[in-house]
Amino acid sequence: MAIPIDPDIEKTALPEHHHHQPDINTTPTTPTHTDSQTTCTTPDTEQEDDFEPPDGGLTAWSQVLAGCLINMLSWGYPSAFGVYQLHYRDTLHLPEAQVSWIGSIQVFMTFSACIFSGRLADAGFIKSTIACGACLTVFGTMMTSIAGATYWQIFLAQGVCTGLGLGVMFMPPLAVINSYFRAKRSTALAVAATGTGIGSVVFPATVQYLIPRVGFAWAVRCSGLVTACVAAVAIALLRPRLRPRVLGMLVDWEALREGPYVLYMMGSFLFLWALYFGFFYINAFARNIIHFSTTDSVQLLLLLNGMSVPSRPLVGFLADRYMGPINMFCLTTPLLAGMIFAWTGVASRAGMYAFAVFFGLSNGAAQGVMVGSLASLTADPRKMGTRFGMVCTVSAFATLAGPPTAGAIIDRDGGRYLWAQVWAGAVVVLAAVTLAGARCAVTGWRVWVKV
Repeated sequence: MAIPIDPDIEKTALPEHHHHQPDINTTPTTPTHTDSQTTCTTPDTEQEDDFEPPDGGLTAWSQVLAGCLINMLSWGYPSAFGVYQLHYRDTLHLPEAQVSWIGSIQVFMTFSACIFSGRLADAGFIKSTIACGACLTVFGTMMTSIAGATYWQIFLAQGVCTGLGLGVMFMPPLAVINSYFRAKRSTALAVAATGTGIGSVVFPATVQYLIPRVGFAWAVRCSGLVTACVAAVAIALLRPRLRPRVLGMLVDWEALREGPYVLYMMGSFLFLWALYFGFFYINAFARNIIHFSTTDSVQLLLLLNGMSVPSRPLVGFLADRYMGPINMFCLTTPLLAGMIFAWTGVASRAGMYAFAVFFGLSNGAAQGVMVGSLASLTADPRKMGTRFGMVCTVSAFATLAGPPTAGAIIDRDGGRYLWAQVWAGAVVVLAAVTLAGARCAVTGWRVWVKV
C-alpha cells in the first residue's frame, strides 16, 4: 500500500512551479548561452521549458547514463583505494593511518571541489567544467604512475590533483539530471548512482589484474586512459535544459536558515565520516585478521562494491513510488550501522564474504537516496548544484578525518579493529538520528507521510 501524501508536506518539500519566480532578469528576446546550445526564450515559454521536466524520454535517460558514467569516475575511483592502500603499505612500509591519508585527501578534495563545480553548473558551464575535471584527473593519474615510492609525490598526485579533478566532474551531471525529472527523480538519481558501484569494481579490478603483468606504473596509466574515454562519452551525452543563473555567491545563505537543510547537512557529515572506513580497511582486515591472501582480499572488495549496484535503483524506485527519499534515507542509514556493528563478530572466511555482501547492499541503499533526499528539499532546481555543493564541502572534512581516525584507533589498539568498528557504527547511528530530525522538521511527528 502506498503511503498517503500530505498536501502541506508536499508543498513544503517542492513548491508548485507556477508560484516560483526565476532569480535572473530576462527579456523576451535575450539569447541565453550554455555549453551545448543557444536558446531564445519568451516569458510564456520560459516557465514551461524550465519548470516542466519531461520525466522520461530518450534525452532524459541519456542524462542519467551520462551521470552514471561520471559517478563511475568520481566515486568508483576513490572506492578502489583499498587496492592502492595494500600496495603502498607493502612498498612504502608505512603505518596504516599514514597511508590512508592519501585516500582521505583524495575524497576530501573530491567533496571540496563540489561547491565550485556546483555553482559553475548552475551558471550553465556544464560541459566545460567536466572537461576541466577530466583533464585534472588524467594528469594526476599519470603523475601517480611516475611517482615511484616517494610518499609526498603520491600524496600530491593521487590525493590532491586526482581528487580535485574528480570533484570538479561530479556536480554538473547531478544538476542536469535533477532538471529532467520530478516524479521519477529519486529513481533517476539512484540509477545514475549505480555508476559508483560499477566504477568501484572496474578500477580496482583493472589495477589488481594489470600490476603483476605490466607493473604498477602501467596499471595506473591504463586507469587514466579509461578515465579519459569515459569522460568523453559522458560529455557527448549531456544536454543541459535549464536557463543558467547569473554567477553570484558560492554560498546560498538562505539555505542555511532552513532547519531541514541544516540537519540534512549535519546528518550527511556524520554519515560520510564513518562510511569510508569500510572501503579502506576491509582488505587489511581480511588479510591481517582472517588471513586472506592479497588476491582474495581484493576480490572481497570487488564483491562489496559490486553488491552496492542493485540496491541503488531499487531504493530509488521505492522512494519515488511509496516512501519518499528522506524516509528511505532515514531507514537505510540505521541498516548500514547495523552491518558495521555486525562486522565486529566476523571471524571466518564465510563470515567475511557474508559481511561484504550485506555491507555492500546496505551501503548502496543508503548512498542511492542521499542526493534524492536533498533534491526533495530544494524547491528551485536551478539551485541544486549550489546547495548540494555546500553539503559536499562541509562533508569533505568528515571524509578527510574518517579513515585516519579509524587507522589511529587501530594502531593504538595494537592492530585490533574492534574499537574502530564500534566507533564507525556509533557515528552512523548518530547520522540516522540527525536525519530523522531533518525529516521531523518537515513533517512534524506524523509517521505515515511520504517525503
